[in-house]
Amino acid sequence: MNSLSKKIIFTGGGSAGHVTVNLALIPKFVQEGWEVRYIGSENGIERELIAKLDHIPYISISTGKLRRYFDWNNIKDPIRVIKGIYQAYRYIKKEKPNVIFSKGGFVSVPVIIGAWLNRIPVITHESDLTPGLANRISVPFVTKVCTTFPETTQYLGSQKGIYVGAIIREELCKGVAARGLSFCGFTRSKPILLIMGGSLGARSINQVVRANLNRLIADFQVVHICGKGQIDPSLSRREYRQYEYLNEELPDIMAMADLVVTRAGSNSIFEFLALRKPMLLIPLPKRASRGDQILNAQSFQKSGYGEVLYEEDLTDDTFVEKVFQLYRDRSAYITRMEQSANHDALQKVIALIKEAAK
Repeated sequence: MNSLSKKIIFTGGGSAGHVTVNLALIPKFVQEGWEVRYIGSENGIERELIAKLDHIPYISISTGKLRRYFDWNNIKDPIRVIKGIYQAYRYIKKEKPNVIFSKGGFVSVPVIIGAWLNRIPVITHESDLTPGLANRISVPFVTKVCTTFPETTQYLGSQKGIYVGAIIREELCKGVAARGLSFCGFTRSKPILLIMGGSLGARSINQVVRANLNRLIADFQVVHICGKGQIDPSLSRREYRQYEYLNEELPDIMAMADLVVTRAGSNSIFEFLALRKPMLLIPLPKRASRGDQILNAQSFQKSGYGEVLYEEDLTDDTFVEKVFQLYRDRSAYITRMEQSANHDALQKVIALIKEAAK
């Protein structure tokens, strides 16, 4: 069977981190003549991101959040998940794809089970050091789990894990700093600090940045990607730009940045590593997560790619002190980043998908 007659369905969503790997892979399969489809949730960020791609049909299904805490929606969500499994099963049966690729997130579970019921092979991807709940549930139903960290395979409890390294979107490596400067109206008179709290924003980071904005812009120009609905219109400074979310402009913004303050989601921090951007990592605390970002951040700090500031230690003074320390020591961080290995994970995952599709 030649590639022109092959079909692949992608899934994953709930946050940009559960879509970015798909965004790196989809163009490769389109270029090779594969038919590409995407299954996501009705109102998730994945719908908005996939809509920016040309001619990729998007199919929405019902999904429920898999919570680790008490919530009344825990009673309703299993019904939504069962409905999503039925919807995914019917669609996959009709489309008859050769293979499905999942990036994880809540929406992926019904799709993976629907694929298993149709005996369609599934390759999935885990970005974090420890597997997320959706991927752990999905392991019995998938062919292979690609991992970003070598340590992750020991948590999977099967022979399905395969270490591939980090998948980096190629367009991020094509950013032009001059375009970023023009977009923000910045100059090279001061170094540029990029602050990102993830696609959904990070309220604690937003607050500490704004509380110390005058201290920061005395020495830096600041680009602040603050999340949907979290722009503060009262803040207007020539050396401060705030955006809810950036897409096409992001490679140029990342290219011009001298250092970064960010959460510790795996996709983002490996992208900054590939671009050699020293990082101040403020991982989600355990009370708001399963602790995966803390492990990611500790791994990067141990490798010498950045500094960690835990949220329970986050104050005006500790934040400003860490930012300035990171900038002072930036050359040492960049040197260690330049020594990091390039695993060409994108081609490894493409090869695994093609093998499964046979």
